[in-house]
This record gives sequence, structure tokens and C-alpha cells, in this order.
Amino acid sequence: MYPNPCPLTDTEPAAGSPFLPGRPLHRVTPLLDAQLGRHRAALKLENLQPARSFKIRGIGHMCRHHQLNGARSLVCSSAGNAGYAVAWAGRELGLPVTVVLPAASSQHMRRRIADLGARVKVHGKIWDDANRHALKLARQPGCAYIPPFDHPLLWQGHSTLVDELATQCRQPPDTIVLSVGGGGLLLGVLRGLERHGWRSTRVLAVEPEGAASLGRSLAENRIVALSRPSTCATSLCVSRISPSLLDACRQHRVEPFTVAEPACIKACVRLANELGLVVEPACGTALAPLYDNHPAVEGSRNIVVIACGGQVVELQELAAWESAA
Repeated sequence: MYPNPCPLTDTEPAAGSPFLPGRPLHRVTPLLDAQLGRHRAALKLENLQPARSFKIRGIGHMCRHHQLNGARSLVCSSAGNAGYAVAWAGRELGLPVTVVLPAASSQHMRRRIADLGARVKVHGKIWDDANRHALKLARQPGCAYIPPFDHPLLWQGHSTLVDELATQCRQPPDTIVLSVGGGGLLLGVLRGLERHGWRSTRVLAVEPEGAASLGRSLAENRIVALSRPSTCATSLCVSRISPSLLDACRQHRVEPFTVAEPACIKACVRLANELGLVVEPACGTALAPLYDNHPAVEGSRNIVVIACGGQVVELQELAAWESAA
């Protein structure tokens, strides 16, 4: 169904690419044919990005944009992956970075971000609290604010994931399965689908049950802000989706889907045991419907699952999850 995975290699922007001049900060990632439960699917391995998540696509693009427009420093708020991507991009571009994390962030994520040379500040209980503080810090002259998911430059960068799928897939996928937090990845994928004319491709947008704003927002036709979002998939733990998602989802075949917390963890464990790939619960959220053989994926013949990242997990956690399963 799918060609051999393409190599990890840096490429210059192709003609018509949304990227700015110079080599992009992300890499082309492999597409791996895999058996997930009863389903054959292709895994788009964004966990193999140099910053270990898809975030570097849009964030690298946005950071380079601000550098070309005179920014002398960068500040961002993050649950983990976005902060690491900004720190990685800042190091590559020679710009100092401040990352504001919520108290719910893990110690190992704080350490990894600091190891890249970024200044780490912890503020508030959840991402929304950290974000308000980051916005205050970004008022300094010459400082550019990098949001984790809610900006067109980010979506433009993330859309290149579909550009790669267009060269890796022999035919357009029936279904693309991805996880949703704030919605940056989903908005990028929808832009890419539109650019390539893949209007019949359905997107299964999966949320953990403790932080499921998209499903409720679409059902009520308004942005629903969760009062106390809580999930083991900390990368997805935000109180609300991007306001731009409502219109974007109406214009494409997007189906929201919610999975239970244990299913996210079990999917991570199974992927590690079966394919030797370590991913975080945010990625397990997208894998869960296939491993659970849910009817939502029945009938799809060509499925692509976006393995969004593998940064927010350590081997000790994976071992503990397996013991508890």
C-alpha cells in the first residue's frame, strides 16, 4: 500500500513550499507500514523529528520568520513539546529563548529544555496560566512570542506534513488519524489536504476524555472552555481549542472522537513492544482507536496515523505503565 519509508534527510524548500529561504529546521519523516490491532496502517513518524515532535515544523517556520523580521529573542508557553521545539529552533538560529511551563510539566521536560540553553520558568497549574505569563514576558522590546498551536504561521509549517504524504502515499488516504489538544496539528493537516485536493480524506480527530474541547465545541457550535482539563497526555492538556477550528472542521470531513485515559497508555506500551517505538500518551491517543479495533476506523482501507511525538515520556514511565497494564 505504501512505499518504503523515506530517509531522514534535510531538504531545501521545493517550489511553492510555504517555507522561508534557507534549509527548514524540520526533517522529512518516514512513513512506516504497520499492523495496529486488526488494522494495517501507515505511521507518519513525527517522533523522529530532531525536536522529537511535529511541533518543529510550524515552530521552526515561525521562529525563522521572526528572526528575518528582526527578533532578538523568543518566548513561548508550552506543556512540553512546543517549548522544546522553540528551544531547539532558538539554538539553531542563535536566538535566546525563554520557555514558560505549567506546574504540571515533568521535571525531565524542564531539564531537557534547559539543556538546550533555554531559560525555563514555571508558572501556574495548567498551560493557560503559563501562557498568560509568557504573553507578559513577550512585551519586552525585540522579543517574539511563539504560541504552541494558535497561529497561521504554525499551521502553514505543519501543513508540510501532508506535502510529504503526497509523495509517500500511492493514493490519498481514506482516513488520517491524529490527536488533538489545541488544534495546531489538525489545522495544519486540513490546510495541507486542501492544497493537495484531498477532499474525500476523512480526519479522525482524537481527544483524551479529560481534555476533550473539540468534540463539545463542534456539538455546541461554539468554543467550549474546559474548567479543569486533566489528562495523562499532558501535551494535549489545554482548556480550549483554537477558535479557527470550528470553521475549518465544517469545511472538511472531520470526526471528533474521545478515548479513555487507560487506552492512551496501553497503546504506547503496545507500540513499544510490537514496533520498538517509544511515544508519549498524546501519540497513544491517536493509536488507541486502532488498537481497540473501534468501529470508527472500520471500513477504511488506507489509514495514516500521525505519531505526533515521543518527547514527553521516559523509559521508566513506559516500564511502569506496562507493569500496571
